[in-house]
Amino acid sequence: MTQSKSILQTGAEALLTALGDCGVSYLFANAGTDFPAIIEALAKLPADQVPQPVTIPHETAAVAMAHGFWLVTGQAQAVMVHVNVGLANAAMGVINAASDNIPMIVLSGRTPITETGRPGGRKTPIQYGQEMYDQTSLVRDVTKFTYEIRYPEQADTIIKRAHGIATAAPEGPVFVSLPSEPLVEHLPDGFRNAPAPARTNPALPDHNSIEQLATWIAQARLPVVLCQRGDPAGELGPVLSQVAQQFGLGIVEPFSLRNVLGSNDPAHLGYDPKAGLEGADLVIVLDSGVPWIEGVSPPPQDARIVHIGPDPQFARMPVRGYRCDLSITSDPRHALAALISSGRSAPSVDDRRKGISDRAVTRRADAKRVASVKLGQGAPMSPAWLSRCVSDVMDDGAVAFNELGLIPDFMALIRPNQLFSNPHSGGLGWALPAALGAQLADRDRLVIACIGDGSYMFANPVACHQIAEALDLPVLTIIKNNGMWNAVRRSVLRGYPDGEAVRMNQMPLTSLSPLPDFCAVAKASRAYAERVDTAADLPDALARALEVVRTERRQALLDVSVAATDTY
Repeated sequence: MTQSKSILQTGAEALLTALGDCGVSYLFANAGTDFPAIIEALAKLPADQVPQPVTIPHETAAVAMAHGFWLVTGQAQAVMVHVNVGLANAAMGVINAASDNIPMIVLSGRTPITETGRPGGRKTPIQYGQEMYDQTSLVRDVTKFTYEIRYPEQADTIIKRAHGIATAAPEGPVFVSLPSEPLVEHLPDGFRNAPAPARTNPALPDHNSIEQLATWIAQARLPVVLCQRGDPAGELGPVLSQVAQQFGLGIVEPFSLRNVLGSNDPAHLGYDPKAGLEGADLVIVLDSGVPWIEGVSPPPQDARIVHIGPDPQFARMPVRGYRCDLSITSDPRHALAALISSGRSAPSVDDRRKGISDRAVTRRADAKRVASVKLGQGAPMSPAWLSRCVSDVMDDGAVAFNELGLIPDFMALIRPNQLFSNPHSGGLGWALPAALGAQLADRDRLVIACIGDGSYMFANPVACHQIAEALDLPVLTIIKNNGMWNAVRRSVLRGYPDGEAVRMNQMPLTSLSPLPDFCAVAKASRAYAERVDTAADLPDALARALEVVRTERRQALLDVSVAATDTY
């Protein structure tokens, strides 16, 4: 799109059309007094040339919605918040996005730079109180690119550069600060929009490195791949499954962020790196920032270690000392395709394939048995039973956003990218608004957010349920309610198994009692809501909630009583 000054007049208009040129569909916004020029431009410009503005009543929800939207579409979106206070609220979501390599354009207003003499100068006391020496420092450490626009014509080129950097592998969030003056000021004579940058092609693997890897696979007794995430289109999973069958590889998804294989894949050895790496003499780490915990579940000392990914060293992690015998910089799909094209195999591939398949069958049978035992069907129910029941209602198109709620080992996932789990950065309150972003991308698919009781409170649920009602997003929210910070309790148990805190009836700093009435919170936004106390009642409760979601196109919430365990 090329437009002249006769159409575009201000920096705000140039900024919005630049986002449109980049293919940004939505501007998730929490507005403030720095937004007048943006709001005026949205009112003036044709709707098909700019992102659709979406009013989001809390900044962490806005960022998480952009996060969830990308996970199901692969399309980077934009978020705009109000000066330093809005950016401070948004910072946790930006940390999550950086940890998960999620591209998005984060924008914030900035208090006017000038006091008098320029359009957009200061007019209220708050514009003094919100000034900072370095507002960008709030997110500089977790973004790929930062800049503060100084002139109106920069709004076009800077946004397009930021988008190009955000979407280049390894992807990640970028930040642009917007003082009022360049948004309000008129563009100079002769201004022309710059073309949108071309998409950066994914990295291709080095031929010699692929040949070395193929040789090592042929020599191995038991080669195992560790992979904790795939691409938004779900293309990595089928290629990885093909490679596993061709070469006799076992696949483990440690600390999974988004499932890569269907649960029934014959090469799937589960999600526990310690069990999956047993007996491995070649370990291929495929785009996994945390493949194992060195002090708990390292691979065998004599195993060769290969790291593959667009950034196989995960350079933005200050401390990451994993062993590495071969590092291959490549898009994982291209690396696997090159391995297939190598034509190499191994003399023992049939025996390896059968041994891995037998282990996978045994693992699935054990998980099904654990999920269905009588204990799991009591009151409160087991986390395994909850996980199995949720996966039982998920069809091929359904997706679940998981934040300390579901256990993938006990789920029967049909395809890649059905289970999205919270980033390793641990910014809580992510899953519910991320699910809203995914539902916005496809209003007809079943989208489930399954979250712990503490995570639900972190999600600003009043804001999230308001968003769901305002945008007609029929998300199903399931609260795994055990009345405590169980992750904190488990960490104390691991650190001090014989300590005083473990022996107490109620461990300090872990109880959430008395809990609010979560159903009442959801009902305040006209959601269907129901409390489920016993395991036997869960399947019917899920059926009732799904009926509301599918026929009334209305959000639903189940508050489910789940036992606190030492494992999950």
